[in-house]
Amino acid sequence: MQGLYALPAGVDFAAELVRGLRDRMADRPPEAMAAVTIHCNSGHTLRGIEAAFHRHGALLLPRLRLIADLGSEAGLPPPAAPLARLLDLSHLVARALRAEDGQSVPALTRSLAALMAEMQSEGLDAEALDAVDAADHAAHWQRALTFLRIAAGFHLDGAPVDREALQRRAAQMLAEDWAEGRNLPPGPVIVAGSTGSHGATRLFMQAVAALPGGAVVLPGHDPHLPPELQARLIEGDEDHPQARFAPLIAAMGAPRPWTDAAPPAPQRNRLLSLALRPAPVTDQWVAQGPSLGDLGPACAGMTLIEADDPASEAGAIAVLIRDAVHHGRAVTLIAADRTLTRRVTAALDRWAIRPDDSAGAPLPLTAAGLFLRHVAELPLAALDIVALLVLLKHPLTATGAGHDARGAHLLHTRELELHLRKHGPVFPDGAALRAWGDRPRTPPARRDWAQGIAALLDETLPLIADPGPLPLAERAARHLHLAEIWAAGPGGTAAASRLYAERAGDKARAVLDHVARHAPRGPETSAHDFAELLGAELQAQAVRVEADAHPLVRIRGPREARTEAVGLVILGGLTEGGWPQALDPDPWLSRPMRRQAGLTLPERRIGLSAHDFQIAAAADEIVLTRARRSDEAETIPSRWLNRLLNLLGGLPAQGGPAAVAAMKARGQRWLDLAAAVAAPQPGDHARLAPRPSPLPPAPALRELSVTAVARLIRDPYAIYADKVLRLRPLDPLRPAPDAAERGNVLHDIVRRFLTPPPGPADPPEALRVRLLGAADEVLAQQVPWPSVRMFWRARIAGIADRLVADEHDRLQDGAPLTVETRHSLALPGLDFTLTARPDRIDRLQDGTAVIYDYKSGAPPKRAKVLAFDKQLPLEAAMAQRGVFGAPMEIADLRYIRLGGQGETEALGWDDELAATWDQFVLLVAGYLGGEHGFTARRAMERTGHGSAYDHLSRYGEWSEADPPQRMRVGDA
Repeated sequence: MQGLYALPAGVDFAAELVRGLRDRMADRPPEAMAAVTIHCNSGHTLRGIEAAFHRHGALLLPRLRLIADLGSEAGLPPPAAPLARLLDLSHLVARALRAEDGQSVPALTRSLAALMAEMQSEGLDAEALDAVDAADHAAHWQRALTFLRIAAGFHLDGAPVDREALQRRAAQMLAEDWAEGRNLPPGPVIVAGSTGSHGATRLFMQAVAALPGGAVVLPGHDPHLPPELQARLIEGDEDHPQARFAPLIAAMGAPRPWTDAAPPAPQRNRLLSLALRPAPVTDQWVAQGPSLGDLGPACAGMTLIEADDPASEAGAIAVLIRDAVHHGRAVTLIAADRTLTRRVTAALDRWAIRPDDSAGAPLPLTAAGLFLRHVAELPLAALDIVALLVLLKHPLTATGAGHDARGAHLLHTRELELHLRKHGPVFPDGAALRAWGDRPRTPPARRDWAQGIAALLDETLPLIADPGPLPLAERAARHLHLAEIWAAGPGGTAAASRLYAERAGDKARAVLDHVARHAPRGPETSAHDFAELLGAELQAQAVRVEADAHPLVRIRGPREARTEAVGLVILGGLTEGGWPQALDPDPWLSRPMRRQAGLTLPERRIGLSAHDFQIAAAADEIVLTRARRSDEAETIPSRWLNRLLNLLGGLPAQGGPAAVAAMKARGQRWLDLAAAVAAPQPGDHARLAPRPSPLPPAPALRELSVTAVARLIRDPYAIYADKVLRLRPLDPLRPAPDAAERGNVLHDIVRRFLTPPPGPADPPEALRVRLLGAADEVLAQQVPWPSVRMFWRARIAGIADRLVADEHDRLQDGAPLTVETRHSLALPGLDFTLTARPDRIDRLQDGTAVIYDYKSGAPPKRAKVLAFDKQLPLEAAMAQRGVFGAPMEIADLRYIRLGGQGETEALGWDDELAATWDQFVLLVAGYLGGEHGFTARRAMERTGHGSAYDHLSRYGEWSEADPPQRMRVGDA
């Protein structure tokens, strides 16, 4: 046993490795197996080999090791923590980016650290960069190279401390010792499952293969490559699936079969080998395609699912897995797209199937991860209502005082939310919470809770006030402190909270401790960069829950396909950018510069992904899936799927197109089943609701304001829901400076300007100062957005001259009688009251009245006033009836624009407008007497114009063309 061996794609790698080793050790005593050492490429491979040995019963096991642990086995010191080295580099990057805006220090530092690790793995030092000539490159590449030489000299000089450098040094030491006969291993040594993609690993594999009892067993070797193509792979074509084997084969010769195991689908292996040839030699399709023979058997075990969207793809995969479980078959989903695997996992919940997901749940998406990320992002923006409620409602917040306290916390949070939605402030602080808790009739428990949250806010706001650079250790300490006090909650402790509970909490605590331990090495860090740094550290961790995983269902990443792609295998997410994943651009070295430095090209990762695909696609039965469209746009099929389909489509004489059609037909069956599962069942269909026109018991409506009359005419159902059912929409969580808010602010400015009313002797200059002073006061109190304040103030100042000039003229003819004061009038003979809060009524010197309405937008036309917007005519009728003092005759109705040019528009007053009162009395009598139903969307201003009660009336199940259905409601 010596040299290079291989197993073909499609065989059970772990089982065949163990079988081949047992065959070779058959003539040796049982204890000889314990002297064998197997170095595995990953923990998954190691566990698979261990399980394969256990299937043979009781026996002594070989020593199973990871290639990544070579440094410790060679007696070298433990590697430095990657975060520590990252923070060392971040000093250089931070200084280099002082003059650059919009660049992320953590992101660039991580890419730089990855480049340094790659150089160390390939045995390159800082001098390798001297061979790079950037004279013909753009200036930014030249600057990057200059910086890179400095960073490499800082990072790569001296004794090796990084894992990659120690692994390379260990491989060199072992190779030198073994070549000279020193420290030889006590028994056979095997390297299993590795492709030699890293320089240090490849060096170790070559050293092992040279040992008398050494063997390297390659996974997924393609024996069908012609010699000229093998030579081509040595020279380049790094995106080919077999490209990483080329240097090993060039150094050690062609691999021999490790066992006599044949792949489950030999014809398909030949088909895949030809389909995945490099693009420059695809002419071989024409020359060698006929040698494949009838393509039907090669494609018989393949199914192609082409779904319309990712949700349909996940649904089809879930149904397929459910069917496999029903028939007792093991099934493996292999996908690089974690969003797809999460969708499939969610779809399998329908049948209570939890797959064994090797990747687990990303720590940032667990409750602990989300909580820590939210706390880290608090300094990035002012703490508004949304950010506070997200914090208060998080399942880990206020869990340090017991279950009952957590329940009370949620109840109080709900009450606080309702208050903040309606009354604000937009940016709550401790004072706002105390004021809310100190309101009359507030229960003592709620008052105490409000005091506790207020204390937390008092402690939090100063710590998140400065998002600028701070020492990283201080940033980390602030974050930890905030996370623990909010997890503890009022009267609780962090130790008793659920922040560090369960596996996710354990890992989260480990990440926080790790960051805190190495933070003193880091540079000053902004809040944004700290949040990014913490997010990256959390992202590197996953939480696996294996206890209740289904034994037949597995989800694996593409890399694990090398050793676990057996049986029924689903290759999911076969789109460009998904599998293979899009390559991240290298911000430090261009492609020619990487080649000059002796580094591999980015296409190496494409080649590794292609190898994973080739192995997975060689399983006994495979299902290829993709979505034609992503959430944003049309997708492009994965290049390997495209090649396979194009090759089959170009071989009609051998049944290629028919094979593709059969693959798609098999896939369509699963799509149809998934659609049937997702479709509502016949009994699930609810009868469509009619257009409602409820008739509540009389009198249903006892009071209405003049501003709501237009809504009574246009959308009576909205009045019914609001005034009769007393259902009111929640105010938005995040108040916006929209037109409605601007109108309210402008009205408050006018009210303050007119209180107390100015006199006719006041000059326009004094009126202007008074108006702008009122604007400044109201804007400061009610508009928390600085930029909006400035913009609205500028607009008011722009029309101030016109407003005060007109105001001066008005004051010469009369004086304000009432300004935004509430009044009411009972309708004679009806149990109904009409209320009004006129913006302004002036009594002229002749005793008549002019009624004004301030408009932030365009005033309504006369026809609209006559039909719908009856506010001013109704206020005039109330004035005639002495509601605002003695009965008055009406001189005019006018609109004053608080936008545009600040002009005043006269509506006039005549018999047609005066008839509005009698029309209104008849309208109200019809509703109170049950003659009119409260019809939904009776006469909306625009078709499709939304109503706050559309969901309640089930608008959409009916249209405005449907006749309203009168229905009596509320009868005892």
